[in-house]
Amino acid sequence: MREVTKRDLLTLAACLVLYAVMQTLIEFNVIGAFWQLNIVLICINIILAVSLNLINGFTGQFSIGHAGFMAVGAYMGAVLTVKMQMPFLVAIAAGAVSAGFLGFVIGLPTLRLNGDYLAIATLGLGEIIRITILNIPYVGGASGFMGIPRLTNFTWVFFLTVFSIFFIKNLINSTHGRACISIRENEIAAEAMGVDTTKYKVLAFTIGASFAGVAGALFSHYFYIAHPASFTFMRSFDILTMVVLGGLGSISGSITAAILLTFVSAALASYPEWRMVIYSLMLIVLMLYRPQGLFGNKELSLKMFGSLKRGGGKSGTAQGN
Repeated sequence: MREVTKRDLLTLAACLVLYAVMQTLIEFNVIGAFWQLNIVLICINIILAVSLNLINGFTGQFSIGHAGFMAVGAYMGAVLTVKMQMPFLVAIAAGAVSAGFLGFVIGLPTLRLNGDYLAIATLGLGEIIRITILNIPYVGGASGFMGIPRLTNFTWVFFLTVFSIFFIKNLINSTHGRACISIRENEIAAEAMGVDTTKYKVLAFTIGASFAGVAGALFSHYFYIAHPASFTFMRSFDILTMVVLGGLGSISGSITAAILLTFVSAALASYPEWRMVIYSLMLIVLMLYRPQGLFGNKELSLKMFGSLKRGGGKSGTAQGN
């Protein structure tokens, strides 16, 4: 435990140094407005990818309706800041609670399903959420909820991203997380050993939905508007792509894939018609040569680089002999 705590403290210190460097570059306009926007998007995408990985990667479910919970957080947060003049922190918390509650309510009946059936159910639920929002005039309906103040900045997204990563990491390393992983490995065996599989699947689904709500609140308060078109199935597919590309069951993989795909989108901003082609080619190549994703279910660590170095050394010695 001491080693884990020491490693976490070192990681937090590195995050603070990174924040100080990035904030200084932003303050002095070394990083322009376009890349500031993409840095904010990277942080939001990391929250979404890591939270979906808790459901799909660590618990072994197949949800493709994550954008629906993001929409709930975006609209709930906007209502509180615009209509009720609430502080931004309250709006973020309300977005998380409302999305988490909806995830809990939806999760109870649907998470008794498995595989393709669960995927279809979550896809349908995500679309139900979006269509329902389309027909509520109070939040703008099909025109979207406009006039949202830009309260999101790099500080908010950075520290909420760090909080999300550490919360989910510590959950995975707890007894509850081990129960979720046991469900992924073999649900029948886990249930035979006394694990309440429905309880832990609903728990993972609720927590994942809550963090999607946080990402939604940050998103709407950065782009001034919450529009139903921002939370379609394609948005859920983007998040799922990040999880699969990074590796199911790897937080490091989700972070890396979110950064990589956001930069790819930014680089192809002038060629939007090529974006999905590049995405598709990346996934095809990945499935052919590394079907487990960039990291598989492993986490990035110094030990990983050490083992690679030792492996290279042994190979070189064998060739020399």
